[in-house]
Amino acid sequence: MAGDPRLDPFEIEFLPRFRSGRGPRAPFVNRHGVTIGDHEYASPDSPLEQWSEETDPAVMAGDEWVHPYKDIGFLTAQNRALFEQGDEPDPGPLRHPEHSAESGVEPPQEP
Repeated sequence: MAGDPRLDPFEIEFLPRFRSGRGPRAPFVNRHGVTIGDHEYASPDSPLEQWSEETDPAVMAGDEWVHPYKDIGFLTAQNRALFEQGDEPDPGPLRHPEHSAESGVEPPQEP
């Protein structure tokens, strides 16, 4: 971050092409009553705080859980390279640093 005073600790300096149409800059309340973008990750209304064996993890999937400008994930090296310098990630299979992310299904072989 090049010292822009408008950026908070979880924001990066997006290239112009990534700035338009992103959504609100201010924190917002999703349909579960959880404020997104305020950096308070232990919200009493969050499904994480009421988790049980009956909780469907899908309730925490989707855009309503990610702030368009203030997400801690933007601080990863890959995301900063993409959004600040425009460096596209290498194409290929999903990789995990510790576990195999392969489906176990082999692709068809070329004849």
